[in-house]
Amino acid sequence: MPRVESSIVINAPRERVIAVARDNASFPEFMADVKSLVVTETAPDGLRVVSDWVGIVQKFGITVRWTEEDVWDLEKGTCTFRQLKGDYDEFAGVWTFTPESPGTTRFDSFLDYGLEIPLVGALVKALVHKIIQSNLDSTLSAIKTRSESGNA
Repeated sequence: MPRVESSIVINAPRERVIAVARDNASFPEFMADVKSLVVTETAPDGLRVVSDWVGIVQKFGITVRWTEEDVWDLEKGTCTFRQLKGDYDEFAGVWTFTPESPGTTRFDSFLDYGLEIPLVGALVKALVHKIIQSNLDSTLSAIKTRSESGNA
């Protein structure tokens, strides 16, 4: 299964960055690739969230839909996520938030995905990989911008 990885340093405390990342219902407000996101289930402790996503691949004007489960471990500073149903054949990963200093956080992400498109060659698979990598990089960058602006 292909994997994409991304990492970014954010000039904000880990608690603020996690607060921004946990508020996924607001992602469409500041992430261009997220057309809509509806939280459909939240555990009483708020550590498990299920949401319906509609992403847009702007370059091609196509949408991708999936239902995602996020499980947060605030002590470890992680979010483990996976697709429950949707357009991907496989979709799972982890976000990790590591304090670098009192006011700086490193945000690491990896995503394993499978997206089988019948009768396509290596060139199209490479393009899909590039698009997913770009989307992951954009997600981290958007969370960095939001966290550094203090909108948590």
